[in-house]
Amino acid sequence: MLWFKAFHIIAVICWFAALFYLPRLFVHHAMTDDNATSERFKIMERKLYRGIMTPSAVLSIIFGAIVYFYNPVYYSSSAWMHAKLFCVFFLLIYQYMCWHYLKLFRDDKNTRPHTYYRVFNEVPTVLLIIIVILVVVKPF
Repeated sequence: MLWFKAFHIIAVICWFAALFYLPRLFVHHAMTDDNATSERFKIMERKLYRGIMTPSAVLSIIFGAIVYFYNPVYYSSSAWMHAKLFCVFFLLIYQYMCWHYLKLFRDDKNTRPHTYYRVFNEVPTVLLIIIVILVVVKPF
């Protein structure tokens, strides 16, 4: 059981690293007007999304589900877990939005300024803070 928790935490850390970094790439990509640099950002964004973000999200969910179903009575009756899963749902929506923006950049159709992506970049930080507090403190 502890191995699955450890792998869950490792996958979550990798997932958040990508969730923090990809929108940062969007910030810089939105600021560039150089074609060669834009093409480099497209490669970096694609590799990060496909090679780290998506596999880490999948592994986070798989290992999290294993931990959950190891003691479903406890977790299903814990309000903090319901709130955590609600936050994870928003992280998945956020990742979908990253995929959408990645496609816009890939197709040279981005219309949003870098300031938008600077704000967008803060969403996973807020969700991470909430999730850590819910899991550690279990306020309800």
